[in-house]
Amino acid sequence: MKNKINIYTTPEGKANIEVQFEGETFWLSLNQMASLFEKDKSVISRHLSNIYKEGELDKSATVAKNATVQNEAERQVKRKIEYYNLDAIISVGYRVNSKRGTQFRQWATQRLKEYLIEGVSINEKRLEQQNKTLQTLHDGIRIISRAIENKASTNNVEWLNTFSLGLKILDDYDHELLDKKGINTKAPIYPSIIDYMELVDKMRPEFNSDVFGKKKDDSFESAISQIQQGFANEDLYSSIEEKADILLYLIIKNHAFIDGNKRIAAACFLLFLNHNELLYNKSGTLIISNEALASVTLFVAASKPEEMETVKNLLISVLNRNI
Repeated sequence: MKNKINIYTTPEGKANIEVQFEGETFWLSLNQMASLFEKDKSVISRHLSNIYKEGELDKSATVAKNATVQNEAERQVKRKIEYYNLDAIISVGYRVNSKRGTQFRQWATQRLKEYLIEGVSINEKRLEQQNKTLQTLHDGIRIISRAIENKASTNNVEWLNTFSLGLKILDDYDHELLDKKGINTKAPIYPSIIDYMELVDKMRPEFNSDVFGKKKDDSFESAISQIQQGFANEDLYSSIEEKADILLYLIIKNHAFIDGNKRIAAACFLLFLNHNELLYNKSGTLIISNEALASVTLFVAASKPEEMETVKNLLISVLNRNI
């Protein structure tokens, strides 16, 4: 990991800090934090120990191990080094007693003030990108629909039968006639949290990430339990299709994991369908193709909170039309 923080002072005496991110994450090792705050490693280690002991942060969500090559006794040795994310770095920065610690606190306080006053979010750029992605998806749906309709004007339209279901969903989407309820109202079978976590564990080796599937909080369990909620002996979500769709939506939107939320959500969505014998339709074909799964997952991720109902209805329609 090549991430680092540079601290320097302006001619006016104000501390400036340059945070260099790599990808979407930011991590420093114990040695790097000791260098940053100009304190011995033992001091930084003691602060970290107290932070986790006092429950200020969850260690499993803020620490990751990464293989690093070190020179030891004139030979290179590959060791697993613990890295701490920005939450841990900031917590240490507010505890350490040094000039660098003071500069860091000044910087952090100033950034927080700017965010509160100006309403600037650290995820502003990502939100803008998601909005653009959503617009692209909407435009893409209309373009595909128009292209198919134009093609249908030719003499030979036998090939169109292959896309009849997709075309019907596109038409219903445009005219706001998507399905609001699922077809299967039989008693659902709910996978246990152990089933879901075993699935995540099986997925982990497929991705080169030490933080894939690492939970940040309990919102994953919240998403799982949400689809089982009811009132006055009636389920909040009356069909299996609705429960599956809400499960996919909540896992993606809750961001319970440091990395892999969309992939984990899609896999859990399939697990739930499989437990309820709905992964395949009556003809033995997958109820949702690989491409459709990827598309709806990205569609959910790019959607806005106020578009939740439309997203849910689109997902229900995809499942209903393929049963």
